[in-house]
Amino acid sequence: MDTLLLFKALILGIVEGLTEFLPISSTGHLIIIGSLLDYTDEQSKVFKIVIQLAAILAVCWFYRERIVRVVGGLGNDPAQRRFTGLLIVGFLPAAVLGLMFHSIIKNYLFNPLTVAGALIVGGLVILYVERKAYHPRVDSVEAMGWQDALKVGFAQAMAMFPGVSRSGATIMGGLIFGLSRKTATEFSFFLAIPTMFAATVYDVYKNWSLLHMADLPVFAVGFVASFVAAMLTVKALLRYVSSHDFTVFAWYRIVFGVIVLLTAQFGWVEWHAG
Repeated sequence: MDTLLLFKALILGIVEGLTEFLPISSTGHLIIIGSLLDYTDEQSKVFKIVIQLAAILAVCWFYRERIVRVVGGLGNDPAQRRFTGLLIVGFLPAAVLGLMFHSIIKNYLFNPLTVAGALIVGGLVILYVERKAYHPRVDSVEAMGWQDALKVGFAQAMAMFPGVSRSGATIMGGLIFGLSRKTATEFSFFLAIPTMFAATVYDVYKNWSLLHMADLPVFAVGFVASFVAAMLTVKALLRYVSSHDFTVFAWYRIVFGVIVLLTAQFGWVEWHAG
C-alpha cells in the first residue's frame, strides 16, 4: 500500500472530522485540501463518502442515549414522536432540493475557486448575524415548533452550494429565526444525522462501481481519523458556544477564502476540481 496515499487519507480524515460540525464548510475544505494533496481521482469520490459517514457516526455515538430514547419512545411517547417529526420537517427541504439539483451542483460548483468565494460570503454573513441583537424565543430543541424546524431546514438547503457550510447555515439560520445559540447548535447536530445519512446512501448508490476492496486500508485510515476528530470537535463546540459567538470562524473563512483566490490569481497554486 502506498504510504503517501495513507498519509493523504489521514490528513483528509482529520480535516473532515474537524470541519463537518464547525461553520467553516467540510465539503469546501475537502475540495481545497484534496486539490493541494492532488487527491481528486475517482477513488477520492468514494473516500469522501466514507469519511463523511464516519463523522455522522461520531455524532450518533455522542448522542447515543438520546437516539435510543427517541427510537424506543416512538410507539408510546408523544415527546419523542414530536422530536422525530421536527427532524423530518427540517430534513425535507434539503432532500427535495438535493434530488433536484445534486448533479448540477456537483458538475459545476465543486471547485476550489467557487468554494473560496462561498467561504468569504459566508464569513461576511456570520459577521452580520453576530452583530445583530437577536433575542432568542426558543431556548431548547424540545420547545421548537414545526415552523422553526422548516425554516432551519431551508437554511440547511443553502449548504448544497459547496463552501457555505451545512452547520453554519443551520446555526446562523437558527439564530435569525429565534433559536438560542445552544438550541441552534444542538438542532444542527441532530438534523445532520438524517441529512448526512441520506446524502451518503445516495452518493454510494451513484458511485457503487467505484468501490474496490483494494482501497479498504485507505478508507479505514480516513474513517478512524474522521470519527475521532469529529467526536473531539462536537464536544469542544458545545462547550465553546456556551460562552462565545462564531466571529472567529467568520474571520477564518474570509482569510482562508482570500488566500485561495490570491494563490489562483498569481498562479502560486494550480487548483483542480475536487
